[in-house]
Amino acid sequence: MVAETNELLRRACKNTVAVPGFNIPYLPMLEPIVRALRDTDAFGLIMVARLEWMKFEAQSLEAVAEEYQRVKDERCTRLHLDHVPVIDEDGLPVDYLSIMRQAIDAGYQSVMIDGSRLPLAGNIAATRQVVELAHAAGIAVEGELGAVLGHEDGSVPSYEEIFASGKGFTDPAEAQQFVRQTEVDWLSVAVGSIHGSISKALKDKKKVEARLNIPHLRRISEVVKIPLVLHGGTGIDRRYISDAVRLGCVKINIGTALRQPFEQMRGDSVVKAQQLVYDTAISLLRDELNIIGSARVLKA
Repeated sequence: MVAETNELLRRACKNTVAVPGFNIPYLPMLEPIVRALRDTDAFGLIMVARLEWMKFEAQSLEAVAEEYQRVKDERCTRLHLDHVPVIDEDGLPVDYLSIMRQAIDAGYQSVMIDGSRLPLAGNIAATRQVVELAHAAGIAVEGELGAVLGHEDGSVPSYEEIFASGKGFTDPAEAQQFVRQTEVDWLSVAVGSIHGSISKALKDKKKVEARLNIPHLRRISEVVKIPLVLHGGTGIDRRYISDAVRLGCVKINIGTALRQPFEQMRGDSVVKAQQLVYDTAISLLRDELNIIGSARVLKA
């Protein structure tokens, strides 16, 4: 399956087709997202990150895998383990290899290791460990280089300051070294996007309207030659997304755009919240990403 999953991302690069990765912080969100992908014949990844079972209500990676198996449509979906950090957003070390083994046993078809809070050498070493483990089991691996901010509780510079300074942006030369030495399949890069906040004070707030440094992304794309990933995909003008996809940044992670509508409606009715997730996902697939029918393109 790894060869097929990885091949799907490579076909996306070749055909300049975006592949959304939808995060699942609440289990009832999973079914309407799969339904939206099926009803639009679009291809996307269903994902859960460690923080979504630690700080939200995804319960566990196994719970998400079980719900995925119940409602999946493999014409349009695959199951991906998102952010498993080496050092988490609270600055604590994580037993990441055990989590990777759990994911492999649970049937995940690709995984992400995030060593971006480590120095380059440490990030390479940790990512290489996961690549060796996952590839032996036939699982594709996503790594991360650079700092995609947003999950931290403490104060950070303003978005405009971050963007203007390039603070935390992925260095192209380091990216080339990282890919060569880890043999990672996909690379998450920092070029201007930010994560939606998970802090109690900010998680309900409208997300900053981020933009992308396309010339910087082009420099990375020219040297790594593998599919690239954009974390924090909610709220970015679709012109930037289109430019990014043309440069091989095809996996677009989407969390806040669906999480916030679900949270706002679930107090009234979980069924109504699920319908809102479905309607929002349809709009994203049709109007923002323009990938109706992409499942047929990528399977061709």
